[in-house]
Amino acid sequence: MDKTTPSISDSFDDRCATGVLGLDDILGGGLPSGRLYLVEGTPGVGKTTLALQFLLEGVQAGETCLYVTLSETKQELDVVAGSHGWSLDGIRIIELSQIEQAVSGKAENTLFQPSEVELSKLSTLLTAEIEHARPTRMVLDSLSEMRLLAQNPLRYRRQVLKFKQVLSTQNCTALFLDDNTTSQTDVQVHSIVHGVVKLKVSEVKFGIYRRFMSVSKLRGTKFREGNHDYVIRRGGVVAFPRLVASEHFSPFREELFPSGNPELDLLTGGGFHAGTSNLMMGPAGSGKSTVASMFVHSALKAGHKALYYAFDENIHTLVKRAMEMSLDFERYESEGMLSLNQINPAEIAPGELATRIIDQVSGNGARMVVLDSLNGYVNSMPQDDLLHLHLHELLSYLSQRGVVTIMILAQHGLVGPMGAPVDVSYLADTVLLMRFFEARGAVKKAISVMKKRSGPHETTLRELQMTTRGVAVGRPLDEFEGVLTGVPRFVGGSAPARDP
Repeated sequence: MDKTTPSISDSFDDRCATGVLGLDDILGGGLPSGRLYLVEGTPGVGKTTLALQFLLEGVQAGETCLYVTLSETKQELDVVAGSHGWSLDGIRIIELSQIEQAVSGKAENTLFQPSEVELSKLSTLLTAEIEHARPTRMVLDSLSEMRLLAQNPLRYRRQVLKFKQVLSTQNCTALFLDDNTTSQTDVQVHSIVHGVVKLKVSEVKFGIYRRFMSVSKLRGTKFREGNHDYVIRRGGVVAFPRLVASEHFSPFREELFPSGNPELDLLTGGGFHAGTSNLMMGPAGSGKSTVASMFVHSALKAGHKALYYAFDENIHTLVKRAMEMSLDFERYESEGMLSLNQINPAEIAPGELATRIIDQVSGNGARMVVLDSLNGYVNSMPQDDLLHLHLHELLSYLSQRGVVTIMILAQHGLVGPMGAPVDVSYLADTVLLMRFFEARGAVKKAISVMKKRSGPHETTLRELQMTTRGVAVGRPLDEFEGVLTGVPRFVGGSAPARDP
């Protein structure tokens, strides 16, 4: 996480670290100690994994930790822990078989009998164990079994209140897990616990499921609201706090970042200004990535670090094409000046990508970031209407750090009317437009600057050619009209000579 991010402070000085990377930031520094919390979500969202991380964090701190499982055996918990490379040594586990024997008195009897006596015995057993072990941290997994055993809301509520009272006398921080199999919203427990962490999963048509974490309640303390992406990988749950750009301002030096090509710099008014976002639009093959590579190489030559995120193109192909234009990306990458990142949009959440960019920018002081392309970024979004919000915060963050952002957007079609999967032109400070057009029996490329907020620029359209020395920008196409339509009309002057 970005170490420059200010923490959300409140009146609670005694905090309990969760052991989940990113979650403590969402909670404003961790869970206030000595209180009861609810972690809820459907089966498979990672409740048990998160709970084990919480207890293992306590073990590392030398605390007494207790795990009460009404739904899984110790062997199953060992399997979960083993999949993450963990050992549960140091955690006292009370499992289902022990509870069945203690409650029913007969090993062959089932725990879940609709009897008030059964619930009373379970309550007495767990209360005695808590008072004996005096745990600093505790997990009860899960409330669904207790809810079934109680049979009615009043008895269930009284039982949860009793556990809350016992835990508070022991100054124990406890997590109660609920899988929502019998009730989608358990208002009985919500009104009792000190805080609620919700885990949700969203299925998409292709690629990994998108997982979201939110804190809907945390009494008496500030926390980061909204949905936060998280993933479950070997090593546990990792959360990616929602980016709030206003928390990351850092003074930076005002300067221009030219492309290194005199004609192209003349067209763009000298280059891109520090702290601006710049959009390159056009059909596939019109030169967007090539022009972006020119700006990156020029920044590297000036001693600035750069990050390149390739969604659609293979990194090997990108480096090879740059080499063909005498842009030595390989050398700058080996020197640590350039970071080339291959992104699979089907395998990464938007929040994880934003966190990765933030960490790299804050970690190595990069001054230029390329997103190639936004089409891949769109594909990583579970809901398209959230793209603008994600991009707005990300671009605002990069702007406040003095980073030049170059976004590439491939439009649909080759000539004539063009479409795009998303309109982000209003977020950009500069918009470069590339087009194919027909002239004298040949297909040519044109480039123009449609918009620039940070300074003057040329309003002409110029021919764009790819050469072994990079790009060549020709003189203004003032003899033609309708170049942007793809089929221009010659209106005067001498016709341009054919290319040799």
